[in-house]
Parts: sequence; structure tokens; C-alpha cells
Amino acid sequence: MRVSHAMIRKRLTIALLAGIFIFLIIVLRLGYVQFFLGDKLSEGAKLLWGREIPFEPKRGEIVDRNGVPLATNVSAPTVYAVPRQIKNPEEAASKLASVLDMSKDKAYTLLTKKEMNVKIPEGRKISHEKAKEVRALDIEGIYIGEDSKRSYPFGNYLAHVLGFAGIDNQGLTGLELEYDKELKGKKGSVQYYANAKGGRLTDMADDYLAPVNGLDLKLTIDTKIQTIIERELDNAEAAYSPDGMIAIAMNPNTGEVLGMSSRPGFDPANFRNVSPEIYNRNLPIWSAYEPGSTFKIITLAAALEEGKVNLKGDHFYDPGYINVGGARLRCWKRGGHGSQSFLQVVQNSCNPGFVALGQKLGKETLFKYIKDFGFGEKTGIDLQGEGKGILFNLDRVGPVEQATTAFGQGVAVTPIQQVAAISAAVNGGTLYTPYVAEELINPDTGEIVMKKTPVAKRKVISKETSEQIRMALESVVAQGTGVNAFVDGYRVGGKTGTAQKAKNGRYLENNHIVSFIGFAPADDPQIVVYVAVDNPKGTVQFGGRVAAPIVGNIIGDSLRTMGVKPRKDQIEKKRSWNDTPMIEVPDLVGITKRELGELMVNLRIDASGSGDMVIKQSPEPGVKLKQGSTIRLYFANNTEEMAKNP
Repeated sequence: MRVSHAMIRKRLTIALLAGIFIFLIIVLRLGYVQFFLGDKLSEGAKLLWGREIPFEPKRGEIVDRNGVPLATNVSAPTVYAVPRQIKNPEEAASKLASVLDMSKDKAYTLLTKKEMNVKIPEGRKISHEKAKEVRALDIEGIYIGEDSKRSYPFGNYLAHVLGFAGIDNQGLTGLELEYDKELKGKKGSVQYYANAKGGRLTDMADDYLAPVNGLDLKLTIDTKIQTIIERELDNAEAAYSPDGMIAIAMNPNTGEVLGMSSRPGFDPANFRNVSPEIYNRNLPIWSAYEPGSTFKIITLAAALEEGKVNLKGDHFYDPGYINVGGARLRCWKRGGHGSQSFLQVVQNSCNPGFVALGQKLGKETLFKYIKDFGFGEKTGIDLQGEGKGILFNLDRVGPVEQATTAFGQGVAVTPIQQVAAISAAVNGGTLYTPYVAEELINPDTGEIVMKKTPVAKRKVISKETSEQIRMALESVVAQGTGVNAFVDGYRVGGKTGTAQKAKNGRYLENNHIVSFIGFAPADDPQIVVYVAVDNPKGTVQFGGRVAAPIVGNIIGDSLRTMGVKPRKDQIEKKRSWNDTPMIEVPDLVGITKRELGELMVNLRIDASGSGDMVIKQSPEPGVKLKQGSTIRLYFANNTEEMAKNP
């Protein structure tokens, strides 16, 4: 059967059109792949070819309120291997082992692993000198990645607050753990490209992804105050060899923690050298024990707020004991204090007197104030491991439990609870949440990412009641059991505490936690300081004897550091026979050397300048100094020189 020419042309046309159609589909597909899928496919291929060397970010620094670094970083390179690129593993292992002080067998095992890249354990966070030695080996497939390790410039200073970071720069305790997410940043990398056999593709440039550094953390801590605290605890440790010590300094008007220390301490950079019981227990927030007489401030505040007592008008007779519910509760002073005003009850820290105040309040009211002041619950401080203490269940509180609670026995509280509560008692009546971290700052831009402000929980007592408490506690330091915390030139208030330690349900003999909590200036508190010393040796174990002078020294030097000027309106200190007499500095400006000799001033003189007339003196007139102290006098010849040196 013959096919006509028309049919042939028709078939050719169809074939041509089909070919053109197929060609167009191929062209369109190629265009689609080239222009629409090209980047995606290239990226996919690069992912298959890509090999990464990680670059660690810089962990954010932790600084004090003035920008002093407390936790920072030092560069510490890390060695990586890409096994497929190592041509002679045996030779490479031998060279690497000699530099990194590792066995040749271990090095060989690592260099022959069937992995894209291997981190060499002995090459982690090495010195730059050691990294230079590794580079000098010139082993193909061995790389040096940028890394860092945590550094704590002050050693064991503030260790429990800061905590520490592990070898991978991950926070493990303290603020390092609490703010780990913000401090750690995001990893970067250098990505190179290799073929299926692991050989490097030299015609493709490496890609660098910069790490994102962590945020810096600024604290409320003042290193000047912290240094004073550490110095005083060092001195106390040398003098008393205690089982432990605790110190907290706080701004009572905001809840900002200015200083905190827990002994025994440790060096965060060498935390593996101490027991976990030491570095895991930040005693100022974790430890709970009977507070002793410092707790009497809460009973006093409740009685004053409820109008149950007039400190100067009401009196109490103390025979040395008080009978409650068939039990005889004794005063610390054998024979008692006799007849005294309730202000003297506070000054003398008289247990029977405070039992009487607790009885006037009743258990419901007493325990209401105890809970209002924050006891029995966590303060909410931004540190790991806070305890909440132990209080009696109200339905189990009988007359004896009520009485002992009134003077600080039978309950267990934490130091930070006491500091927060007493701050509320003296700041006008507001309970604040304590905090240590103030700001998170972007180190690259300086932008403040997070800023904390004081958090007022509740109003506990009135301003008027707070004023009475400050007056009473100032008299404790000037005239009562806290006299060893007295600081010349500063109005200090405070309360002693001496608590027996219990074990297996029994109180231990001659084993006490002695404490003192103080604040200043008494009319406008700027700082509250609490110190507790656990079982001091070779001394009478009283808070007024051991802890009070430590607090006095911390408060005095801290106020000077804070720029708070001395004043003349102190309550006169009750002097003992061995106290050095105090002398009020006279006004000496304008007198001559001859007149100065006739004054018989019992002070040492440090003279400066030439001439016969005093033109300037330090300290100013009216300041009280211990007899024999040194004052500085500046001399000139005439009024013209006086004008030059005002």
C-alpha cells in the first residue's frame, strides 16, 4: 500500500512538532533548574561537600556594678582532625602525640576514626604556645579552632555567687548556670569543601560564619564592699578557726545585694579540687538554722505595729526566767535584769521580755507577721539552691512553741530571709525581693537587653513603727549588747544573735552559730550587713563578742567607700573601763603654733606647709576620734596664703 506524499508530510509535521515540543520542555526544565532551582541545588551540593571547623563564641563577661570583671575569658585554642585528609596517620599520630603529651596509640585511633572531624581531647583549650607547636608540625588534616576558657580574676572571691562553667563553657552552678542561656552565645564555624574521598576542593573558597558572643551580665555587687567583707572574714578565720562563716551586705531600700560570701570557699577555676558539698552550697541562701536573738526584731516590729508596747513607758521585771506551759525559759543573764523598760529589754536582749511581747500578740498575730516578713517562703533571689526554712505549723503551736519563737528558737530561717526581713523593718516597712543580677548588655553594641528594677512585695509595717525600730536598735549598738559594732562618726543600729546548734534532736554543748545584723545610718539606712560565724574556737561564743565587731568594721569601711560622710549626732556610746577615751576635734583654723601648744590637745599632729598659722585641718571640727589619733594640720604665714589654700 502506497503512502501518499500528503500523509508523509503530515507525519513529518507531527514528528517535527513533537520534537519541538519535547525540546521546549527540555529547555524550560533546564531554565527552571538553572534560574529557579540553581541556588538551592548548589547549596545542597555544598552541604554534601562541606566540612565544618567550629568556632566557639565568647562567653559573656560577669562584671560588678562599676564594670570590674569578675568572670571573663582567656583565649584557649582547640585541635581538630579531619581523618580523611590525613595521608599518613601513623606518622601524624607520632608527631601529634609528642606535642600534646598523649599516647601514640590513642592519637592513631583518633586520626583514623570514620568521622568527618574529630576533636582531640588532649588538644582542648590549650595554650597559644602549644597551638603554635601543633601548627609547626604542618600535618594536612589537622586544624586549630578558636576557643576560650573561663577565667575568674579574683580566685575564690564571690565564688558561690558566680559559680563556674565547665570545659564546654556551659554554666554549672551559681550565676553561670542561672544565666547560662544569655551568657553562652551561639557557635560560629569555618566551612571548607571536600570531595567524596575527603580531599579538599581548592577551587572553592572557605565560608566563615562568625560566632555570636554572649551577653555581658552586670551585677549589683560592689567589689569594694566585697573586698571589705572578704578581708574581715579572713581575719575572723585566722582568729577563731570556725566551721563556717556567712556574710551578706544589701541595700535595704531596693533589695540589691552589695556583697555576699560563704565559707569554706573555693576557686571556681579549680572546682574539681574541692568537695561538691562545698561548691554546691551557697550558705547565705541555702543554710537554714535557728536565728537566735536577731529574730527578736520581728517580734518587736509586730508588737509595736499592733500597739502592744510602749518602749519607754512600759516596764518588765526579769528575775532571770519566765514560766510558760510548765517549762522554765531562762534569760542569758543569770539572775536576770530586774526592772527595765521595754527599750532596755531590747538593749539587753532579754528572752523573758520578748516572751512577754509574744504573749501579748498571741500566736495567730505573731505568726502572721513572721510570714508577712517573708519567713517560711523563698525570697526569690536570682541564685540557684535557695532554701525556705522551717516554721511551726500553727495548729501545733502551744504556749512553749509560741514563747521560744518570740526570741528566735525552734524555727529555722535562712540568712537571706533575715536580711530581707530586717531591711523591711528599718527601711520604712517595705519587703523587697533580693537580687544580684542587674543588667544584661550586648558587648558589641552596648545595648541594655535586660534591666532589673526593685520589686516591692508588700508593706509589712508602717513608717512610724520602722522609725521606732531603728531608734531601739541604734540604742542596742550604743548602749546594749551590740556595743562592739559601734562605729565612731556613724549611727549604727543592730542586733546580736546566739543560737545553739542541734543534732539528732538535741542541742550541742559549746557549739553555737553566733551572728549580728546591723544597718547604717540609723536614721536613713543605706546598707544592711549580716554576719554569722559557725562554732568559733577559743572565745566566748556570743554574737556581741564575735560577730558584732566584724559587722561594725564592714559597715564603717563600706559607708566611707560609698561616700557617706561621718556625723556628730550619734547616741553616746556606753564605755567600758578598757575603752580608749574619745576626743572631739577642736576648731584649730586660725591659731598659731604657740597657741596650739597651749591647748594641750591629746592628739597626734601631722603638720604640712610652712608658716606659723593653721589654715586648714583634717578631719573637720566636731568629729570624734580616739585619744592619740592623728590629725593633719596645714600651716601658712598670713591671710594671703590662707586665700590661696581655702
